[in-house]
Amino acid sequence: MKHLPKHLRPRWRYLAVAIEAWPDADLDRRSFQRSLWFAAQNLLGDAGSADADLTVLQFDFGDGTGAAIVRARHGHADEARAALACVDAIEGDPVGVRVSGISGTVRACEEKYLRRGGQFSAERKVVFGDAQRSAVVRGKRLDVRADGAFAGATELDFE
Repeated sequence: MKHLPKHLRPRWRYLAVAIEAWPDADLDRRSFQRSLWFAAQNLLGDAGSADADLTVLQFDFGDGTGAAIVRARHGHADEARAALACVDAIEGDPVGVRVSGISGTVRACEEKYLRRGGQFSAERKVVFGDAQRSAVVRGKRLDVRADGAFAGATELDFE
């Protein structure tokens, strides 16, 4: 079966969700998904919850805190936020749920709001090509701004 053309594919928004509960709470993705569907159905009705199509893509929970990424159809982010606000307990354990942010891709959602996959970066001045230039430092790699573009380098290139 062939894929749909890009302009016919459904568009999604990804919500970064912070979860808090008691430290002894044992939550998993399946129970969170079930609670979210139940809250959406109660708030939006059968047709509204089916149209929003809320799905938990990633879930991580331990020691009372966690995070999740929830996918919602484009144009239904407000309904998704409202349904998430209605989740107050998961399998009898009281929880606090907060939407950290909304993004158009899973990767951007992780990096911007969940601080996963992203790297700590700092800026400093380096001598590169016989001139002092600014560089963005990410671990042992440096991206040096040279003539309006970036050049990749390592610390060994400067010693």
